[in-house]
Amino acid sequence: MTIWTTPIGRRAVLKGSTAALATLAMPAIVRGAEPAPIKVGVLQPVTGALAMDGEFGRTGAEFAIAAVNAAGGIKSLGGAKLEMVFGDARSNPEAGTQEVERMQGEGVVAVVGGFASGICLAASQTAARYDLPYLVDVGVSDQIVQRGLKNTFRFGPGFGVCTRSALDNLARINEAAGKPAKTVVLVHEDGLFGSGLAKVMQAELPKLGFEILDTIPVPTPSRDLSNVVLRLRSLNPDIVMPSTYYGETVLLARTMQQQRVRPKAVYGVLNGAASNMRFVKEFPEAADKIMDCNHWYDPRKAGAQALLKAVADAGKGWNYNLPMNYSCVGLLADALERAGSTDRAKVIDALAASTWADHVMPYGPTKFVDGQNQGAAPVSLQVQNGAIRVVYPEAFSDAKAIFPVRS
Repeated sequence: MTIWTTPIGRRAVLKGSTAALATLAMPAIVRGAEPAPIKVGVLQPVTGALAMDGEFGRTGAEFAIAAVNAAGGIKSLGGAKLEMVFGDARSNPEAGTQEVERMQGEGVVAVVGGFASGICLAASQTAARYDLPYLVDVGVSDQIVQRGLKNTFRFGPGFGVCTRSALDNLARINEAAGKPAKTVVLVHEDGLFGSGLAKVMQAELPKLGFEILDTIPVPTPSRDLSNVVLRLRSLNPDIVMPSTYYGETVLLARTMQQQRVRPKAVYGVLNGAASNMRFVKEFPEAADKIMDCNHWYDPRKAGAQALLKAVADAGKGWNYNLPMNYSCVGLLADALERAGSTDRAKVIDALAASTWADHVMPYGPTKFVDGQNQGAAPVSLQVQNGAIRVVYPEAFSDAKAIFPVRS
């Protein structure tokens, strides 16, 4: 079911809000029986270490809610409009659970977001106590969907799928180039996200013919990665594989540039900066040719291109978290439309039965099994000429991989 067709900008959001306030000021006899708005909880970390990522998520949700409302709202509920109830997870799980408790008190129909795995794990567990539907936007820890929680749905892919896709894509890219890369060093953030990815890659990379020279954990936030880069210099791996958040990735790339550490490739997995246009614009030389396997929009889809333009026209930045949250709100809107109700049990049933395909991601139709969307998969990206391009799989690509970067 199509909920909306064209994303709308921030100006339209503000305009709609003004009109709504004016309407509410009129007597009921003039307004008619307008249905009450449907409150949607949007949880993102907009303060603390993950604040930038959280802002992208909030923007995606804002654009989606505006688009749904501009298209007539939830028609099966009399055109009821969506209303955001925002919560700042403050970059930690405890704050995330506190915000879910507050949203529960405010009567939200569902919660979307969380971003980080630790926040999503804690927040969805709290939501489960109230049978409150929870739609995970990014959190990749597979523990999120392995607890048997009927309220929790992850639209994007998790650790297992992302890592398998990343490594399979890397192996194919390497093979197509004549197998120039043989050795790898893993650099990962030391929390749930990075440690989980490192564990999977340690098991899978040798099966694909890559030798792991070292695995280096780094804290979030990090102030200095000189020692890490000195270690990379001494090991001289063909590929450096960072699984780190934005600040640490930028610091690592810039320190490698300064110390002239130049591997044949830098290939991130769910990296916090390599798929972020801020990094590309602010540090173009450090970012150039970096690869990443990550969430991304489908560049072939007209809806994705329209969203990209609307966001740019509004003066906003772009990162994968934006189209992910845009799509998650659309998924919820579709479930509400089919449920014809805001009853939480009915919304959960509608989500579980979803076949929604009107998203902007490089996914197939939505199909949940134990809360995980089976249609979700990441793509391999590369920074080329100041832009982030999809280089693999070829079915979604808008550029060819440049690999190896150096012989």
